[in-house]
Amino acid sequence: MADKTIGKVTHYYDHLAVAVIRLGKGAKLKTGDSVQIKGGETDFKQKVGSLQVEHKAVDAVKAGDDFGLKVDKPVREGYKVYSAK
Repeated sequence: MADKTIGKVTHYYDHLAVAVIRLGKGAKLKTGDSVQIKGGETDFKQKVGSLQVEHKAVDAVKAGDDFGLKVDKPVREGYKVYSAK
């Protein structure tokens, strides 16, 4: 079960399998954390392997950041991202 909404998908690059996610108020995320992405018929969990901000690898992101995340399955704009255990 999803714990807490932390952001939403703002763009998806299908040829790279990368989602651009905007982190919501009070949220933070770091490599190694687990997230759950839900929307439409899509609902899956995955570990955060790497994060990118402005095409540069970072270890963590904070509220308001837009970042790239390689995703295990296709997603769409508007899908919600949750913190997961």
